[in-house]
Order: sequence, then C-alpha cells, then structure tokens
Amino acid sequence: MEYHLTGIVSVVVFLLCLVGIFSQLKLIWYRKSLGAEGKLVGERATDLLSLNQFASSFLAFYAFFVYGFMIERFNHYLVWPRLLATLLTLAILYEIMSDRRELSAVVVFVACLAATVLAVIALATRPKLPLGGRFFSQALVTFSALMVSQGYTHQIVLIRRTGKTGGVSLRMHQLTLLKDVSTLMLGVAMGFKTGWPLLLTNGACALTKLGIIWHFRWARLSAVAQQRRGSMEVPVYAGAAVSSAEMPGG
Repeated sequence: MEYHLTGIVSVVVFLLCLVGIFSQLKLIWYRKSLGAEGKLVGERATDLLSLNQFASSFLAFYAFFVYGFMIERFNHYLVWPRLLATLLTLAILYEIMSDRRELSAVVVFVACLAATVLAVIALATRPKLPLGGRFFSQALVTFSALMVSQGYTHQIVLIRRTGKTGGVSLRMHQLTLLKDVSTLMLGVAMGFKTGWPLLLTNGACALTKLGIIWHFRWARLSAVAQQRRGSMEVPVYAGAAVSSAEMPGG
C-alpha cells in the first residue's frame, strides 16, 4: 500500500515536472518569436541553454524509462511519466539543434532520437530479458547520475561565466526539483535493493538543481554578475564565451 501511495504521489508531482519542461519549450518559442520580429538583437532563442545539461537530462529520463520496464516488476510509475519527459526533452534538443545548426547539437539530437525509437520498440515487444539486460539498465542509470551531475554543473558554469541566465527557465528547475524529491520518496518505498538507482540519480539531480536555482538570485543581485554582463561582447553557448543583452523570462 505504501508503495502504491508513494508511486501515485510521485506521478502527480512528476506532472509538475512535465509542466516545467514544457515551460522551457515555451520560453524558447517565445524567444524565437521575438527573434522573428527583430527584437532579440545579438542573441539566439537558445542562448545560455547548455546542450550538455539537456543531453544529460535526457539520459536520466531515458535511463529510468528503460529501467522501469526492465526490472522484474514492471513499474508504471516510472515508465509512462519518464517516456513523456524523454519526448519533451527530445523536443528541446531539437530546438537547440535547429537554432544553432552546430554539428555537436545535430549529433546529440540524432543519437537521442535513435535511442528513443529503440527503447519504444523494446517496450512494445517486451522481449524476455536476460539477467545481463537488467545489469545494463542499472549501469545506464548509474552513468546517467554522473552525467546529470556534470550537466547541471556545466549550466551553473555558463551562468557564472556570463552573469546572466539567458534562455534558461527558472520554473522548469523549480518544478523538476519537486519531482526529484518525490522520486526519492518512491525509491525509499521500493526498498534499497530495487530503488537505489532512484536515490542515486535524483539525489544528484536535487543537489545540483538547487545550485542552478540559487544562481538565478545571484545573477539578479550580484555585483560580480552585473560586471560580467557588462563585459560580454558576444553570446555564450554550450562551451565558448560570446555576448548578448539579457532577456526577460530568464
């Protein structure tokens, strides 16, 4: 009973996470409309969005989607919400690719799209999985925890480097933080033997996401941030420094 109650709570909170991810998409679309009207001078719609961070977020959602149908007891509380989150994050990766037209963004989107198609086929056919398949899903989750930690850390680095948040959605990070907390509770209810991947990955997500949320305040109030905004001459993308004027909604 505790397992199902915690699972239902986790799904309800995860719906807020989906709203948060969609809010990031809406912010990108809003900035694209500003660009089309000539009001986004010197910037692109996806400025300051870390390709690294969204690729690692995709991997985390994807890993739990796969893990949910690979474990012995099919976990509906993991599979269906994570499938939706995987698709929404894939849409953000598509927007980054189409906005920047960089090889790295194309490679990441194509790889994530191919992985999604393969996983959906596996879900539909539900082949009998050997023990090694479950070990693989656990390894994938563990790897995703490492990737998520460095991905969110990279987003923090971009904000600190430029002194602004650009196209990053605060609401998305606030709502997905709630998701991390509720998923930690689900991991506890599942028991450590099965739930440890949830505890590992969502614990790492929660800690680094708190860092990003705090940096929205830092970018707004810090004199250092103001100085760095004033010194930039070209926009900043997933790795290299470039400038831009700060946009609303960051």
